[in-house]
Amino acid sequence: MPQEFIISVDLGGTKILTALIDKENNIISRIKIPTTLNKGADGLVDAISSSIAAIIRDNKLSEKNIKAVALGVPGTVNPFTGIIDTAPNLGINNFNIKDALSSRTSLPILVENDVNLAGLGIKKFEFHDKIKNMLVVFIGTGIGGALFFDGKIYRGSSFYAGEIGHMLVDKKGTLATKPRRRTFEKTASRTAIEETIIKEIRRGKNSILKSHVETGKKLKSKMLLEALKKQDKLTVKVLSRAATVTGTVLGSLTTLLNFDTIVLGGGVVEAMEDFWLPIVKASFYNSVLQSPGKVVEIKATKLGDDAAIYGGIALTEEFMKKFN
Repeated sequence: MPQEFIISVDLGGTKILTALIDKENNIISRIKIPTTLNKGADGLVDAISSSIAAIIRDNKLSEKNIKAVALGVPGTVNPFTGIIDTAPNLGINNFNIKDALSSRTSLPILVENDVNLAGLGIKKFEFHDKIKNMLVVFIGTGIGGALFFDGKIYRGSSFYAGEIGHMLVDKKGTLATKPRRRTFEKTASRTAIEETIIKEIRRGKNSILKSHVETGKKLKSKMLLEALKKQDKLTVKVLSRAATVTGTVLGSLTTLLNFDTIVLGGGVVEAMEDFWLPIVKASFYNSVLQSPGKVVEIKATKLGDDAAIYGGIALTEEFMKKFN
């Protein structure tokens, strides 16, 4: 059999999703395992390589049938060398994940920032390569962004472009200059939302999530959604503030960069789109200049977890064109 398949791997802060894609761009198999961080970078590489081997074996294929493996990493990575400069949510710095994986498989390994990879998938499979200037923001364990200008991905001078989660904001979400400032990620990610709710409950605030907090359970997006449906005041307050901060940051960036499209994704958006998106939009239009604001389409991706998986197709095509 010829090389008809691509393997896409989305390495996240909580899960590793590995998918097999055929030549018609259909996802025909998936493996999802939890991300284990206590074994360091080598442990993550072992888990990724095991998932790759498993999906090949389970589908009765061999490495000869695989064109490439495309890996999305939640951090700053050079897609040409494979060196992760920093991946805070994984605890990895200055690590060549491409070389590490290549020592465990003979398959070509392509590496990209996870939200860049998702953005490539969204551009190709949701917008059919017809967008011009787009910002993609994924809100989950952390917050990451991807930038597209004139239809092409912009990675920046040292591959840091799109690190929107590390922008400094004040409590209201405006760009911060005062000493009491936090990053966007520390204010509006699912991790930040969870930490804020836990802190408020331990301070004595009432919430239907109290029992989960007392048993030490993580407050996953689905739990937050259930609390929202029951109009839990603390959950509504914390999520509303996070969504307001998100809209303000997006408005400020649009005034600067004049996007025509903003796409939101990640676990928080996917679970709570109906609640989240209207607040984001209201805050966005309250902060953006009128002229650039009125040309922007703001939407949630419909690809969900599969955005980065489909991005593996686009990344493979990009690198095949460059090096073949």
